[in-house]
Amino acid sequence: MRTTDVNPDRYFSDDAMIRRVLGEYAVALSGPRALLMMAAHPVAFEGFFMSTGALDDPYARLQRTAVVMDEIAWGSKKKADAFTARVRTAHATVRGTIPADAGPYPAGTPYAADDPDLLLWVLACLVDAADLLYRGYVGPLTRDERDGLWQDYRVVGECFGLRPDAMPADIEAFDAYIAETTASLWVTPQARELGRRIVLEVPVPRAAVPLREAVNQMTVGLLPARVRKGYGLRWDPARSLALRANQEYVRRFVLPLLPSRVRKVPSARTGQPLGARLAA
Repeated sequence: MRTTDVNPDRYFSDDAMIRRVLGEYAVALSGPRALLMMAAHPVAFEGFFMSTGALDDPYARLQRTAVVMDEIAWGSKKKADAFTARVRTAHATVRGTIPADAGPYPAGTPYAADDPDLLLWVLACLVDAADLLYRGYVGPLTRDERDGLWQDYRVVGECFGLRPDAMPADIEAFDAYIAETTASLWVTPQARELGRRIVLEVPVPRAAVPLREAVNQMTVGLLPARVRKGYGLRWDPARSLALRANQEYVRRFVLPLLPSRVRKVPSARTGQPLGARLAA
């Protein structure tokens, strides 16, 4: 259940589940998994990646998205609404059809960036990835805590133009939606190239390559088997065992010992969104 917001100028209170989950630096590592899941939906891939210029400068696009989400979670309603209004205006101009057959989606299937079905999938990928990363590397969540997280994200969905009746009502319906949609995903050759070039081969300094590869292994391991196969990514039981051991080690021995300044994102520590800190 969502917490009651004691500040009418903000969407969420300090103890809201969305702040608790997104406040962990570890959950920031859910981004690559969320992107791969989004791109595995052929219609969403055309609507949100190929037709919006997102591939021209993907990391700048991700940074802008992070600023908007940060403002919704920690900032003022007024500024969050201004940000999301600009996003909705941009989405309203993106229209087209997919150019080739992609699994269950025939060539000519129409897309629109403000299509509620596509918006819901993009939102759901963010939630699903954050939920998995938090439970895997930070700690368990009860059914009600997971439901509270989803209820908070339903508010985020409304900010981007989704009606309440266009989103799953509770966490059980959300899980069913993820399972049903995942069964119809189809990774196109273009999406496969996106995954390797932008997500798995992200340019980093030479010293950071081992860290990138560790994040890649985590990302690949947390993908559904169907999606992993679609991207042509290898996995095996030994890697699964290593991933579970790493999760337990981080949960039990690493995060509990980290100081807040290392474990928590700045917005969680200061209560101010990224945009306000940049302005200051």
